[in-house]
Amino acid sequence: MKPGWVVVENLVQDRLGHATFGLVTALSALTLVVAALSDLGLTPYAVQRVAAEPRFMAETFPTLLPLRGALNFVALAAMLVLGAVLGYRGTELLLLGAVGTALLLAQYGQFLRGTLQAHQKFNTDAVLSVLEKFVLLGAVLALLPLGLTLPNYVGARLGAAAFTAVLTYGLMTRLFGRVRYRWQGPVARTALRASLPFALMTLLYGVNERIDMLMLERLASPTEAGYYAGAYRWVDAVMMYAWTVLPLFFAKFASVPKDAGAQRQLLMFGQRVVALPLLFVVAFVLFRGEVVFWQFKHSTPAEVARMTLCLKILFLNVLVHAFFAIYSTLLTSTTHERAVSWLVALSIALNIGLNLFLLPHYGAVAASLNTLLCAVAVSGGYLVLVARRTGVGVPFRLLARLLLAFGLLCGVWYGLQYGLYLRWWVEAGIMAGVFALIVLGTGLVQRKEMGGLLPGRGGKG
Repeated sequence: MKPGWVVVENLVQDRLGHATFGLVTALSALTLVVAALSDLGLTPYAVQRVAAEPRFMAETFPTLLPLRGALNFVALAAMLVLGAVLGYRGTELLLLGAVGTALLLAQYGQFLRGTLQAHQKFNTDAVLSVLEKFVLLGAVLALLPLGLTLPNYVGARLGAAAFTAVLTYGLMTRLFGRVRYRWQGPVARTALRASLPFALMTLLYGVNERIDMLMLERLASPTEAGYYAGAYRWVDAVMMYAWTVLPLFFAKFASVPKDAGAQRQLLMFGQRVVALPLLFVVAFVLFRGEVVFWQFKHSTPAEVARMTLCLKILFLNVLVHAFFAIYSTLLTSTTHERAVSWLVALSIALNIGLNLFLLPHYGAVAASLNTLLCAVAVSGGYLVLVARRTGVGVPFRLLARLLLAFGLLCGVWYGLQYGLYLRWWVEAGIMAGVFALIVLGTGLVQRKEMGGLLPGRGGKG
């Protein structure tokens, strides 16, 4: 679903123009940063507690639901105030309010979906996670022949978010029963105190991922923000795979908080599940990244080349996440949220400092490079924390095999391109087969594991 939406969003950016789309994306980044206030860490806190204590939902949710709703209004007001402070005026503030409301509704839906994750209903959660994009995709496709404009695009986003939030609430009550609101001050205060480490982490991650877009639009230009958005869109699409898989391991890690052996097995398995598909995608972008911008008919070759350069730098950031994102999941699910938050805070400080110095001169390219440098810094911190604060340890041999597999993949791909001029899809197909052989050859996937996936053999081995 996400790749399909990316293709449509490319069309939207091509129709609206880089500058207009850059403004919308910058406002969206601002709302994502402030929207952390609407959660205050309640979503990951609730997932962790419901997974470990089934009674938590019946005892605490009647208070958490109205609390979470009230925080949405606080966050919306904060968005508008901060927008005015940053210099947005008139129609820009109205646009910010519409974009912010849509995001807050989506965030509330994510909070409700946390109950599904905690009860291991991952298939239902996965469907709901793409429903909003599916509805929005249909609305945008309907608008394209009629003439896509900024107001009707933003209106479609708002309508899709509202529909999905209402549907998610209805499904939750059908599966777990109607939750009657029951405000209890002590319960709310206890939940907020316990969720504060998650809140800080959520806020920091929101700032860390989106500050580049906002600073680009303010310090460079909306056009540069548009270039960055065109490249980052593909990063966001590909990383949806990781952000879909990692919450499953968050719940699994949280269910065995004192069993280091079980956590290590989960880590070894999760490391491969997260990394292997991403390694191939990163290699494809490094060698054939320009093909993803085929829809930008109204852009000059220089503009497409600039977006392609940003894309390749940003996909090195994806490579870093492929290796190390699961270590953050392990840490945050086993009471090390505060240490992770400090790491992310340091990364944000580094990112902002680099942005202030480089963005006015180098624009989107500098933002891409700064994102990569910060990802490397924070990932190194994850490894140190896992080694020092958990009994799990860092599987360096597995990391080495993953790095070897990626190096072999890139080496063979470079050799295939040398002197040959194959179509990109033929080249990608050949390399997919080569990568499968590399994975087997490096021992990342055993033949007996492959056999266990065959029909009728799932119970063997």
